[in-house]
Amino acid sequence: MNDRRYTSLAITFHWLVAIGIILNLALTWIWPAVADEQVRPLIDLHKSVGITVLGLAIMRLLWRLGHKPPALPAAYKPWEVTLSHWTHVALYVIIFAMPLTGWIMDSAWKDAASHPMFLFGLFEWPRIGFIMALDPATKLAVHDGFGEAHEVLGNIVYLLAGLHILGALKHQWLDGMRELQRMWYTGTPE
Repeated sequence: MNDRRYTSLAITFHWLVAIGIILNLALTWIWPAVADEQVRPLIDLHKSVGITVLGLAIMRLLWRLGHKPPALPAAYKPWEVTLSHWTHVALYVIIFAMPLTGWIMDSAWKDAASHPMFLFGLFEWPRIGFIMALDPATKLAVHDGFGEAHEVLGNIVYLLAGLHILGALKHQWLDGMRELQRMWYTGTPE
């Protein structure tokens, strides 16, 4: 295997997390435009996808701790290496922070106790008990604060994903470095 490629499992984690994030961002654009009775199912899907992304992120991080990623090409400029490193660190933080802030916000929702959360409609997913047990005023503050943080983080995703994608495309098409092949397919690169 080429030492510039990620492993098949790392590639799978990368794309499953990316698809989950894209789907959840799309859901936030869709639900303001649908009929009221369709909003709750879309929000429930958003929550299920978010929890799934969190689970995948945990598995991805555990895999990453035991498997060193392929080295960047020596031709990368120092600023490119630094920007790549910090963009990836920020993406990892976001991948964890987004579902956690959403889960905390949902656990502080005033109607959480009377509206159980089901993971893809299959089984009940627990909310965070100590947050649900807070007094109503504190719960509202937690709900609103983490809701705002969730929204801000969602906006930061656009910036970080944009940097990530633009960097890969620059290296692929302007620098001719076959960057996309590192994370695009599992076949042996030429």
